[in-house]
Amino acid sequence: MSTNETTQNQLKPATAADQTGHRVFTAPIRSGRATAAHDREVPEIDLFSPLTIRGVTLRNRIVMAPMCQYSAHDGFANDWHLVNLGSRAAGGVALAIVEATAVTPEGRITPGDVGIWDDQHIEPLARMARFVHSQGAVAAIQLAHAGRKASSDLPWKGGARLATPEQGGWPVVAPSPIPFDEGEPAPVELDQAGIDRIVDAFEAAARRALTAGFKVLEIHAAHGYLLHEFLSPLSNHRQDQYGGSLENRMRLVLRVAERLRALMPDELPLFVRISATDWVPGGWDVEGSVALAKALKPLGVDLIDVSSGALVPTARIPVAKGYQVPFARRIREEADIRTGAVGMITDPQHANEVITGGEANLVFLARELLREPYWALKAAYALEEEPAWPIQYGYAVKRRTK
Repeated sequence: MSTNETTQNQLKPATAADQTGHRVFTAPIRSGRATAAHDREVPEIDLFSPLTIRGVTLRNRIVMAPMCQYSAHDGFANDWHLVNLGSRAAGGVALAIVEATAVTPEGRITPGDVGIWDDQHIEPLARMARFVHSQGAVAAIQLAHAGRKASSDLPWKGGARLATPEQGGWPVVAPSPIPFDEGEPAPVELDQAGIDRIVDAFEAAARRALTAGFKVLEIHAAHGYLLHEFLSPLSNHRQDQYGGSLENRMRLVLRVAERLRALMPDELPLFVRISATDWVPGGWDVEGSVALAKALKPLGVDLIDVSSGALVPTARIPVAKGYQVPFARRIREEADIRTGAVGMITDPQHANEVITGGEANLVFLARELLREPYWALKAAYALEEEPAWPIQYGYAVKRRTK
């Protein structure tokens, strides 16, 4: 077990020897590898077990994954963002993560992206964090730069590249001058000074996020955005210290992680989201992901949020129930680091099995939480747990069920 997890992570249902009806403590287990003698009938850890990482305790293992709303103006979060995140916090998730938040204006995917490149962005984000915390959940934020996938139209307007200032677009940067899609203008290749500015922007954004009161920071190194572009040999053709070998391609992600960990208080966790594979021959793969996780752990990264794909538009992804979960388990076991599983996890029993089976430490839900903001409360009923209703709802709901 990691030294940063406390004994409350070893809670299990009462047994015949425990007549109090309360959960009891068990022997410690490691946060990375699952134990060989795992008992599915009486699991040591399940979907509603708390988890403490550093000094932050999550009330269960359910996470609202970051999902772009494309509804900001000049980077400012607004009432929509507050209600979007806040309703899932009231709905019982343990961790609610603000969508990919741009560290520079040029790092936005669309003109509607939330930003954190200016001190004036702090208070609207702080308002969100305060409300999430008031509901018993933990507020987190994902820091991002879109790289060659920046300067795009809103998805409900088609999502096409905004190639000129007249269209509302801006200059796009990347590790190499290779466009995301055929027919798009080539991005500008970042030089050393440009890379240094990106690292500085992540650091400044992290400082603002901490000022806003977020208790978990996540670095976005997935889905074909800038940091992922440096990782993949399909998008990174550089010949300098940031290209070529695996060590070189990982360099920028490691620099960003090291810089953020150095400024964060010891009690606050740092996550990194990755795409475990590009789903394309010759691209970034799970072996590289394991190596990256092994390199991130000694830098103080606490969890790898394991997604996949989105680097190239031609990838053929075998989307199915829990299709990315095996990547989370492999990284957890081989790198001995906490992981989060995400992707086509919609059923409470399946989500519970991801945790009880040792596949991952957390379950990240995305579209399913768009369909059902109170998924976590309904999952508690389905798994015969006590739902953590907001007091304004709970007194009425519980009275009606008696």
